[in-house]
Amino acid sequence: MQKKEARKFYRNKRQALAATERMKLDDLILIHFQALHVPFIHTVLAYHPIEENNEPETAACLGYLEFKNPAIKIAYPKTNFLTLQMEAVEVDPDTAFQKNPQNIIEPVNGIVISPGVIDLVLVPLLACDRQGYRVGYGKGFYDKYLSQCRPDCIRLGLSYFEPMDKITDRDEFDVPLSACVTPYNSYVF
Repeated sequence: MQKKEARKFYRNKRQALAATERMKLDDLILIHFQALHVPFIHTVLAYHPIEENNEPETAACLGYLEFKNPAIKIAYPKTNFLTLQMEAVEVDPDTAFQKNPQNIIEPVNGIVISPGVIDLVLVPLLACDRQGYRVGYGKGFYDKYLSQCRPDCIRLGLSYFEPMDKITDRDEFDVPLSACVTPYNSYVF
């Protein structure tokens, strides 16, 4: 399936999920996330789900990581839609967040951290294929950012849907996921 077709198909499929169904699917994703064999994580780049897009919830997975390492550093992306660049901003309990014009909740301020120190990136997606390539929202923010991360950085997607067979129009700049967690399985690529 091509990215444009997959983007439309999975966006519609996700919009059709009722809030109560998404809560159940989020709980199942957490169970599979907890079962993953993930090394000790010092720094994670997370994201706030875009409510209007019915994205999977990330808070419970972050809570589990914080339980395993109370000293974990958590960062959130801050995007620049003029340059199509993204940076990771370390946050703390006092960090203020705001929605940008694209409805992405971002930190207002904080310390920008290097991609080289991040151990795990929770990567938003609409869908992925069985090789770990993903369909995002089409701007390339994450592929550009992930290409700057260490090779051993875990690139983890959370999806309500099982992977499709293959994204047929991948390009050379696409960075595959290391793993994807769904309500019914975990996939390591």
